[in-house]
Amino acid sequence: MTACKNRGNHGRAQWKDKAIFASILLMIAGLFLSRAALSSSVILFLLLAILDRDFKKAWRRFSSNLFFPAFTLLFFLPFFSGLWSEDKNQWLDVVRLKLPLLFFPLAFAGCWQLTKRQWQWVALVFLGGVFAGCAAGLLHYAFHPDEVHAGYLRAKTLLTPLENDHVRFSWLVSVAVIGCFFFRCFFETRWINTALLVLAVFFVLYLHILSARTGLVSLYLFGLLCAGNFLLRKEKKAMSFLLVALLVSLPLLAYFFVPTFQNRIRYFVYDFSFVKKAAYLPGANDGARVMSLKAGWQVLKDHPLGVGAGDIMHEADKWYAVHVPQVLPTDKFYPSSEWLIHGAVAGWPGVLIFTFVMALPFFYQPKQHRLSWTAFHVTAAFSFLFDMGLEVQYGIFLYAFITFWWWRLASGE
Repeated sequence: MTACKNRGNHGRAQWKDKAIFASILLMIAGLFLSRAALSSSVILFLLLAILDRDFKKAWRRFSSNLFFPAFTLLFFLPFFSGLWSEDKNQWLDVVRLKLPLLFFPLAFAGCWQLTKRQWQWVALVFLGGVFAGCAAGLLHYAFHPDEVHAGYLRAKTLLTPLENDHVRFSWLVSVAVIGCFFFRCFFETRWINTALLVLAVFFVLYLHILSARTGLVSLYLFGLLCAGNFLLRKEKKAMSFLLVALLVSLPLLAYFFVPTFQNRIRYFVYDFSFVKKAAYLPGANDGARVMSLKAGWQVLKDHPLGVGAGDIMHEADKWYAVHVPQVLPTDKFYPSSEWLIHGAVAGWPGVLIFTFVMALPFFYQPKQHRLSWTAFHVTAAFSFLFDMGLEVQYGIFLYAFITFWWWRLASGE
């Protein structure tokens, strides 16, 4: 991306940069406080970052890298599907929810710049928020172990932030593990770098206690990428084999020594027995997910050009009515795959466009820290394969914010 030079009045630029820094910290705090706090801080950040005298320069930065404008397709695809959506109210709700996918690329292409010290604080506040969320859940677990253990046999997990959204939070913790290694490059202080390693170990242990598959698989994908990276470096081959051995032994150790992990496995086997028989089990986690995938696939087959963002559930309901008429309303939700959702929105062209956007980060990489960048986007693509992360506020914010925050960090801008 081209640099912004001659930013105008130096005093005004300094004030603007400080305000943007404060708004970024508020967004991270809002993530763990409430939806309203998150929405307010996002609006503040976008206004500060986009409404600027140097907008033309920011636009040139935005348009100079294909990844930035391509990312906005995640907004424009559902937006233009309003042309063939019958339920305009639902379509409008979807479009409003996805506005950050349009504005975050523009905001992070803006002609503002934080100091190294400020970026360090952003990283520490981010990791501190994730740590506090983990600690709160573990504290509740410590005082109510029997209740928690029983809950794991009924598709429940530890209490988590993000309004108890354990899927998104588990992915966020796996991203925090990647971040602990990524951020070490920006700190010269030895004790901070040591603390980041200790924090990474804590997050790894927490993910096994939480036992949410999205976070665990994302963690193991990161471990495999690191092992592959070590294998390519002759002096690190032994580290590669040690890491693979650790990845194999961790789930085995967790099964024997972590009750929540063991109960999660037991519930998964129980739940999956109904999935194999195509039998409906009310309140089942995997059963509801598989039903939503079948419904989404049927919508795509019946409508190869899509039904629009406003009519996905209306069409999915037709599948439920035929195949599982007794299903509870709480067990019906959007297809649990962003590929199927984009297929329902715009048919096979939507599937191809979404695949294109998901693939671009691996071809348009920042100059440095490519392992962290690649690991983040591998875990994001995996989570979207079996989750509707871009249909909820927290998922949209996390993907858009972390993507462009890490881009600026890795690009040194």
